Amino acid sequence: MKAIAITRAAAGSSNLEYLSDIDLPQPQASGHDLLVEVKAISVNPVDTKVRAGFNADAPRVLGWDAVGVVKAVGDAVTLFQPGDEVWYAGALTRPGSNSEFQLVDERIVALKPTTLDNAAAAALPLTAITAWELLFDRLGIAENGNDGDVLLIVGAAGGVGSILTQLARQLTRLTIVATASRPASQQWIKELGAHHVIDHSKPLTEELARIGINQVTHVASLNNTEQHYQQLINALQPQGKLALIDDPESLDAVPLKTKSISLHWELMFTRSLFSTADMIEQHHLLSRVAQLIDKGVLKTTLGEHFGAINAANLRKAHALLESHRAVGKIVLEGFAG
Repeated sequence: MKAIAITRAAAGSSNLEYLSDIDLPQPQASGHDLLVEVKAISVNPVDTKVRAGFNADAPRVLGWDAVGVVKAVGDAVTLFQPGDEVWYAGALTRPGSNSEFQLVDERIVALKPTTLDNAAAAALPLTAITAWELLFDRLGIAENGNDGDVLLIVGAAGGVGSILTQLARQLTRLTIVATASRPASQQWIKELGAHHVIDHSKPLTEELARIGINQVTHVASLNNTEQHYQQLINALQPQGKLALIDDPESLDAVPLKTKSISLHWELMFTRSLFSTADMIEQHHLLSRVAQLIDKGVLKTTLGEHFGAINAANLRKAHALLESHRAVGKIVLEGFAG
Protein backbone atom coordinates (compact mmCIF):
# COMPACT_ATOMS: atom_id res chain seq x y z
CA MET A 1 0.00 0.00 0.00
CA LYS A 2 1.04 3.61 -0.52
CA ALA A 3 2.13 5.58 2.51
CA ILE A 4 3.98 8.75 3.45
CA ALA A 5 6.50 8.36 6.25
CA ILE A 6 9.28 10.22 7.97
CA THR A 7 12.21 8.12 6.75
CA ARG A 8 15.26 9.53 8.44
CA ALA A 9 16.50 12.14 10.90
CA ALA A 10 19.29 14.67 10.56
CA ALA A 11 20.96 16.59 13.36
CA GLY A 12 19.86 20.22 13.40
CA SER A 13 17.09 19.53 10.90
CA SER A 14 13.32 19.66 11.29
CA ASN A 15 13.24 16.54 9.08
CA LEU A 16 10.62 18.13 6.80
CA GLU A 17 12.51 17.10 3.68
CA TYR A 18 12.45 13.47 4.85
CA LEU A 19 8.69 13.10 4.55
CA SER A 20 8.73 10.56 1.72
CA ASP A 21 6.43 8.41 -0.40
CA ILE A 22 6.98 4.72 0.40
CA ASP A 23 5.26 1.34 -0.04
CA LEU A 24 4.31 -0.85 2.93
CA PRO A 25 2.50 -4.18 3.39
CA GLN A 26 -1.22 -3.87 4.01
CA PRO A 27 -1.97 -4.65 7.69
CA GLN A 28 -4.50 -7.24 8.88
CA ALA A 29 -7.29 -6.59 11.40
CA SER A 30 -7.61 -8.60 14.63
CA GLY A 31 -9.14 -8.11 18.07
CA HIS A 32 -10.88 -4.72 18.42
CA ASP A 33 -9.17 -3.32 15.31
CA LEU A 34 -10.81 -2.03 12.16
CA LEU A 35 -8.93 -2.05 8.85
CA VAL A 36 -9.87 1.28 7.29
CA GLU A 37 -9.26 2.37 3.73
CA VAL A 38 -8.27 6.01 4.22
CA LYS A 39 -10.05 8.54 2.02
CA ALA A 40 -9.09 11.91 3.54
CA ILE A 41 -6.83 13.24 6.29
CA SER A 42 -5.97 16.51 8.00
CA VAL A 43 -2.75 17.83 9.49
CA ASN A 44 -2.33 18.74 13.16
CA PRO A 45 0.47 20.23 15.29
CA VAL A 46 1.20 16.73 16.63
CA ASP A 47 2.28 15.73 13.08
CA THR A 48 4.90 18.47 12.94
CA LYS A 49 6.11 17.84 16.49
CA VAL A 50 6.59 14.10 15.97
CA ARG A 51 8.28 14.73 12.62
CA ALA A 52 10.71 17.27 14.07
CA GLY A 53 11.56 14.98 16.99
CA PHE A 54 11.94 11.80 14.92
CA ASN A 55 15.18 9.97 15.65
CA ALA A 56 14.44 6.30 14.91
CA ASP A 57 15.88 3.94 12.29
CA ALA A 58 12.63 2.56 10.89
CA PRO A 59 10.24 4.79 8.88
CA ARG A 60 7.25 6.14 10.79
CA VAL A 61 3.88 6.87 9.22
CA LEU A 62 2.37 10.03 10.72
CA GLY A 63 -1.21 11.28 10.70
CA TRP A 64 -3.88 11.52 13.41
CA ASP A 65 -7.05 12.45 11.59
CA ALA A 66 -8.84 10.31 9.04
CA VAL A 67 -12.07 9.58 7.26
CA GLY A 68 -12.39 6.24 5.51
CA VAL A 69 -14.32 3.06 4.82
CA VAL A 70 -14.10 -0.07 6.97
CA LYS A 71 -12.69 -2.90 4.81
CA ALA A 72 -12.31 -5.62 7.47
CA VAL A 73 -12.88 -6.08 11.21
CA GLY A 74 -11.15 -8.01 13.99
CA ASP A 75 -12.81 -10.91 15.77
CA ALA A 76 -13.72 -8.80 18.84
CA VAL A 77 -15.32 -5.91 16.92
CA THR A 78 -18.99 -5.22 17.75
CA LEU A 79 -19.57 -1.60 16.76
CA PHE A 80 -18.84 -1.64 13.00
CA GLN A 81 -18.94 -3.76 9.88
CA PRO A 82 -17.26 -3.63 6.45
CA GLY A 83 -18.62 -0.80 4.33
CA ASP A 84 -19.18 1.63 7.22
CA GLU A 85 -17.93 5.18 6.61
CA VAL A 86 -16.02 6.26 9.71
CA TRP A 87 -13.94 9.06 11.21
CA TYR A 88 -11.37 9.04 14.01
CA ALA A 89 -8.13 10.56 15.31
CA GLY A 90 -6.11 7.39 15.93
CA ALA A 91 -3.54 6.63 18.60
CA LEU A 92 -0.15 8.22 19.22
CA THR A 93 1.74 4.92 19.45
CA ARG A 94 0.42 3.27 16.25
CA PRO A 95 1.10 3.82 12.53
CA GLY A 96 -0.82 6.87 11.37
CA SER A 97 -3.37 7.82 8.75
CA ASN A 98 -0.94 8.95 6.04
CA SER A 99 -1.40 5.59 4.33
CA GLU A 100 -3.94 3.88 2.11
CA PHE A 101 -4.95 1.46 4.90
CA GLN A 102 -4.78 1.85 8.67
CA LEU A 103 -5.60 -0.21 11.75
CA VAL A 104 -7.55 1.60 14.46
CA ASP A 105 -9.31 0.45 17.64
CA GLU A 106 -13.10 0.57 17.22
CA ARG A 107 -13.50 2.23 20.64
CA ILE A 108 -12.04 5.52 19.36
CA VAL A 109 -13.96 5.49 16.05
CA ALA A 110 -17.46 6.66 15.06
CA LEU A 111 -19.60 6.82 11.95
CA LYS A 112 -18.79 9.98 10.01
CA PRO A 113 -21.38 12.74 9.58
CA THR A 114 -23.64 11.93 6.65
CA THR A 115 -23.93 15.57 5.60
CA LEU A 116 -20.20 16.20 5.13
CA ASP A 117 -17.98 15.00 2.32
CA ASN A 118 -14.76 13.20 3.24
CA ALA A 119 -12.53 16.28 3.16
CA ALA A 120 -14.84 18.41 5.29
CA ALA A 121 -15.21 15.59 7.82
CA ALA A 122 -11.46 14.91 8.01
CA ALA A 123 -10.89 18.39 9.43
CA LEU A 124 -12.62 17.56 12.70
CA PRO A 125 -11.92 14.36 14.70
CA LEU A 126 -8.75 15.20 16.66
CA THR A 127 -9.73 18.79 17.35
CA ALA A 128 -13.31 17.86 18.21
CA ILE A 129 -12.14 15.26 20.75
CA THR A 130 -9.64 17.71 22.22
CA ALA A 131 -12.15 20.55 22.43
CA TRP A 132 -14.92 18.35 23.88
CA GLU A 133 -12.69 16.80 26.54
CA LEU A 134 -11.18 20.19 27.42
CA LEU A 135 -14.54 21.92 27.76
CA PHE A 136 -16.62 19.25 29.48
CA ASP A 137 -14.11 16.87 31.12
CA ARG A 138 -11.25 19.19 32.15
CA LEU A 139 -12.94 22.56 32.72
CA GLY A 140 -16.11 20.89 34.01
CA ILE A 141 -18.51 23.02 31.98
CA ALA A 142 -22.10 21.74 31.99
CA GLU A 143 -24.15 21.40 28.83
CA ASN A 144 -26.80 24.14 28.80
CA GLY A 145 -25.18 25.53 31.94
CA ASN A 146 -22.65 28.05 33.30
CA ASP A 147 -24.88 31.05 32.69
CA GLY A 148 -22.92 34.14 33.72
CA ASP A 149 -19.49 32.50 33.40
CA VAL A 150 -16.91 33.77 30.92
CA LEU A 151 -14.59 31.54 28.89
CA LEU A 152 -11.42 33.03 27.42
CA ILE A 153 -10.05 31.01 24.47
CA VAL A 154 -6.46 31.94 23.64
CA GLY A 155 -5.49 31.13 20.04
CA ALA A 156 -9.05 30.50 18.90
CA ALA A 157 -8.55 30.56 15.12
CA GLY A 158 -6.67 27.24 14.92
CA GLY A 159 -8.21 23.80 14.62
CA VAL A 160 -9.03 23.22 18.30
CA GLY A 161 -10.16 26.79 18.87
CA SER A 162 -12.45 26.71 15.84
CA ILE A 163 -14.49 23.76 17.13
CA LEU A 164 -14.17 24.74 20.81
CA THR A 165 -15.75 28.11 20.03
CA GLN A 166 -18.69 26.36 18.35
CA LEU A 167 -19.18 23.82 21.13
CA ALA A 168 -19.11 26.52 23.80
CA ARG A 169 -21.54 28.76 21.91
CA GLN A 170 -23.98 26.05 20.87
CA LEU A 171 -24.00 23.75 23.92
CA THR A 172 -23.41 26.07 26.90
CA ARG A 173 -24.48 29.45 28.25
CA LEU A 174 -20.95 30.77 28.57
CA THR A 175 -19.91 34.19 27.34
CA ILE A 176 -17.07 33.46 24.92
CA VAL A 177 -14.09 35.76 24.53
CA ALA A 178 -11.75 34.50 21.80
CA THR A 179 -8.32 35.77 20.81
CA ALA A 180 -6.93 36.18 17.30
CA SER A 181 -4.40 38.64 15.95
CA ARG A 182 -5.17 39.00 12.23
CA PRO A 183 -8.30 40.39 10.55
CA ALA A 184 -9.00 37.13 8.68
CA SER A 185 -8.72 34.99 11.80
CA GLN A 186 -10.74 37.47 13.86
CA GLN A 187 -13.56 37.37 11.31
CA TRP A 188 -13.42 33.55 11.22
CA ILE A 189 -13.91 33.32 14.97
CA LYS A 190 -16.75 35.84 14.98
CA GLU A 191 -18.53 33.74 12.36
CA LEU A 192 -18.09 30.62 14.52
CA GLY A 193 -19.89 32.24 17.43
CA ALA A 194 -17.51 34.12 19.73
CA HIS A 195 -19.29 36.92 21.59
CA HIS A 196 -16.10 38.99 21.69
CA VAL A 197 -12.79 38.80 19.81
CA ILE A 198 -9.64 40.39 21.21
CA ASP A 199 -6.05 40.59 19.99
CA HIS A 200 -3.54 38.34 21.78
CA SER A 201 -0.61 40.31 20.36
CA LYS A 202 -1.61 43.02 22.86
CA PRO A 203 -1.79 42.70 26.67
CA LEU A 204 -4.77 40.46 27.39
CA THR A 205 -5.87 42.30 30.53
CA GLU A 206 -5.99 45.58 28.57
CA GLU A 207 -7.91 43.92 25.73
CA LEU A 208 -10.41 42.46 28.19
CA ALA A 209 -10.87 45.85 29.85
CA ARG A 210 -11.51 47.35 26.40
CA ILE A 211 -14.59 45.15 25.99
CA GLY A 212 -15.76 45.73 29.56
CA ILE A 213 -14.72 42.38 31.05
CA ASN A 214 -12.53 42.58 34.13
CA GLN A 215 -12.26 38.88 35.00
CA VAL A 216 -13.03 35.52 33.43
CA THR A 217 -14.03 32.26 35.10
CA HIS A 218 -12.41 29.78 32.69
CA VAL A 219 -9.42 29.87 30.32
CA ALA A 220 -8.60 27.52 27.47
CA SER A 221 -5.01 28.31 26.51
CA LEU A 222 -4.33 26.65 23.17
CA ASN A 223 -0.90 28.12 22.32
CA ASN A 224 1.85 30.33 23.75
CA THR A 225 0.79 29.61 27.33
CA GLU A 226 4.20 30.64 28.67
CA GLN A 227 3.96 34.01 26.95
CA HIS A 228 0.53 34.79 28.39
CA TYR A 229 0.74 32.90 31.68
CA GLN A 230 0.88 35.79 34.15
CA GLN A 231 -1.79 37.71 32.26
CA LEU A 232 -4.04 34.67 32.34
CA ILE A 233 -3.61 34.45 36.11
CA ASN A 234 -4.41 38.14 36.40
CA ALA A 235 -7.50 37.76 34.22
CA LEU A 236 -8.91 34.75 36.07
CA GLN A 237 -11.21 35.35 39.00
CA PRO A 238 -10.51 33.59 42.32
CA GLN A 239 -11.24 29.85 42.07
CA GLY A 240 -11.13 30.03 38.29
CA LYS A 241 -9.98 27.21 36.03
CA LEU A 242 -7.07 27.21 33.57
CA ALA A 243 -6.75 24.46 30.95
CA LEU A 244 -4.03 24.13 28.32
CA ILE A 245 -3.05 21.85 25.46
CA ASP A 246 0.32 23.20 24.31
CA ASP A 247 3.85 22.28 25.44
CA PRO A 248 5.45 24.98 27.60
CA GLU A 249 9.06 24.19 28.51
CA SER A 250 8.16 24.81 32.12
CA LEU A 251 5.15 25.97 34.09
CA ASP A 252 5.33 27.18 37.68
CA ALA A 253 2.06 26.34 39.41
CA VAL A 254 2.87 28.34 42.57
CA PRO A 255 1.43 31.66 41.27
CA LEU A 256 -1.97 29.92 41.01
CA LYS A 257 -2.16 29.36 44.76
CA THR A 258 -3.33 32.77 46.00
CA LYS A 259 -6.44 32.68 43.81
CA SER A 260 -6.90 28.89 44.21
CA ILE A 261 -6.84 28.57 40.45
CA SER A 262 -7.01 24.96 39.28
CA LEU A 263 -4.75 23.77 36.44
CA HIS A 264 -5.91 21.20 33.89
CA TRP A 265 -4.08 19.46 31.03
CA GLU A 266 -5.84 18.04 28.00
CA LEU A 267 -4.25 15.41 25.74
CA MET A 268 -6.76 13.55 23.60
CA PHE A 269 -4.37 10.61 23.25
CA THR A 270 -4.43 9.79 26.99
CA ARG A 271 -7.32 7.34 26.74
CA SER A 272 -5.76 5.33 23.92
CA LEU A 273 -2.22 5.56 25.35
CA PHE A 274 -3.31 3.92 28.60
CA SER A 275 -6.29 1.90 27.32
CA THR A 276 -8.36 3.56 30.03
CA ALA A 277 -11.59 1.98 31.22
CA ASP A 278 -13.51 4.85 29.62
CA MET A 279 -11.69 4.70 26.28
CA ILE A 280 -15.01 4.16 24.49
CA GLU A 281 -16.05 7.69 25.50
CA GLN A 282 -14.21 8.92 22.40
CA HIS A 283 -16.51 6.75 20.28
CA HIS A 284 -19.50 8.26 22.06
CA LEU A 285 -18.38 11.88 21.78
CA LEU A 286 -17.43 11.57 18.10
CA SER A 287 -20.86 10.05 17.48
CA ARG A 288 -22.45 13.01 19.27
CA VAL A 289 -20.42 15.52 17.25
CA ALA A 290 -21.47 13.78 14.02
CA GLN A 291 -25.12 14.08 15.07
CA LEU A 292 -24.69 17.78 15.89
CA ILE A 293 -23.14 18.37 12.47
CA ASP A 294 -25.94 16.52 10.69
CA LYS A 295 -28.47 18.65 12.58
CA GLY A 296 -26.70 21.83 11.48
CA VAL A 297 -25.62 22.80 15.00
CA LEU A 298 -21.88 22.53 14.25
CA LYS A 299 -19.99 23.03 11.00
CA THR A 300 -16.68 21.87 9.59
CA THR A 301 -13.53 23.80 10.38
CA LEU A 302 -11.95 23.04 7.00
CA GLY A 303 -9.66 25.89 6.02
CA GLU A 304 -7.63 24.75 2.99
CA HIS A 305 -7.62 21.67 0.75
CA PHE A 306 -4.10 20.75 -0.37
CA GLY A 307 -5.03 18.06 -2.91
CA ALA A 308 -3.97 14.44 -3.01
CA ILE A 309 -2.31 12.62 -0.11
CA ASN A 310 1.36 12.50 -1.07
CA ALA A 311 4.70 13.58 0.36
CA ALA A 312 4.96 16.81 -1.63
CA ASN A 313 1.56 18.07 -0.51
CA LEU A 314 2.13 16.96 3.08
CA ARG A 315 5.41 18.87 3.21
CA LYS A 316 3.55 22.01 2.09
CA ALA A 317 0.83 21.41 4.68
CA HIS A 318 3.37 20.93 7.49
CA ALA A 319 5.17 24.13 6.48
CA LEU A 320 1.98 26.20 6.50
CA LEU A 321 0.95 24.80 9.87
CA GLU A 322 4.34 25.67 11.35
CA SER A 323 4.06 29.23 10.01
CA HIS A 324 1.13 29.74 12.43
CA ARG A 325 -0.78 31.47 9.65
CA ALA A 326 -3.27 28.69 8.91
CA VAL A 327 -6.94 29.49 9.54
CA GLY A 328 -8.99 26.38 10.19
CA LYS A 329 -7.74 22.93 9.22
CA ILE A 330 -5.59 21.80 6.28
CA VAL A 331 -6.91 18.65 4.61
CA LEU A 332 -5.71 16.26 1.90
CA GLU A 333 -7.80 13.73 0.03
CA GLY A 334 -7.21 10.57 -1.99
CA PHE A 335 -4.13 8.65 -3.09
CA ALA A 336 -3.57 9.49 -6.76
CA GLY A 337 -2.41 6.88 -9.28
